[in-house]
Amino acid sequence: MNQLVFIENNRIVTDSLTVAEVFGKNHKDVLRDIDNQIEKLNEANEKEFSQRNFAPSNYTNERGRQYRKYLLTEEGFALVTMAYTTVEAMKFKVQFINEFNRMKQQLATPIPSYMIEDPISRAERWIEEEKQRRELETQKLMLEQRVAEYEPKVTYLDQILKSKDTVTITQIAKDYGLSGRQLNKILHEEKVQFKQNGQWLLYKKHQDCGYTKSQTIDVIHNDGSRSVKMNTRWTQKGRLFIHEILTKRGIIANMDRDSA
Repeated sequence: MNQLVFIENNRIVTDSLTVAEVFGKNHKDVLRDIDNQIEKLNEANEKEFSQRNFAPSNYTNERGRQYRKYLLTEEGFALVTMAYTTVEAMKFKVQFINEFNRMKQQLATPIPSYMIEDPISRAERWIEEEKQRRELETQKLMLEQRVAEYEPKVTYLDQILKSKDTVTITQIAKDYGLSGRQLNKILHEEKVQFKQNGQWLLYKKHQDCGYTKSQTIDVIHNDGSRSVKMNTRWTQKGRLFIHEILTKRGIIANMDRDSA
């Protein structure tokens, strides 16, 4: 899995959205579990531990609306997921713990001697360079996907132009009574796409099949920084491809269910 943990404010953390997605839970249920842990910690006079390991934050959904989430340290993650005891959940917890350890080892890698700065500035510089490296890697992968998507136009232009309408993953998911996050998870399990730096991207064997059409957009953040995101929409061919995957899993479209 990609991006289970990341660096935020010079700390290695994960967030409640990632926990919900990986463990297959509703985000509101994970928020409730965290709120319950914070309440119990406060009752036990462990408010300092609570504040150190659970940081309130926000995220913006596809419609531009802001909702709350939590950033969790490794200790906070362990406390919240202590009650998740299924065999599948144990596998996920091990993956998270391995990622926390990998990130700690990565941060502990000696920094070149030419970076003669105080420890805090040096760490901040390393973190910034790492973020830039990942951003460049993600842009490269997005570009590869776009090139692969549009390559068929050279020889199969007429066929592709027959299907002009495209839809979002959320619109497709709604037809089956799923959320966009649930459908993204299924496509990830089916080796159709993977997550890179918070961005869903198709595996190479699917990029040139005409399933998607994408465009990159510049995002300006509140702090004035810029990043590049890719808006991917699915063609009708891609929609049929997803329909075949869901049918094999026994997931029936709402329309077919109603008429059965």
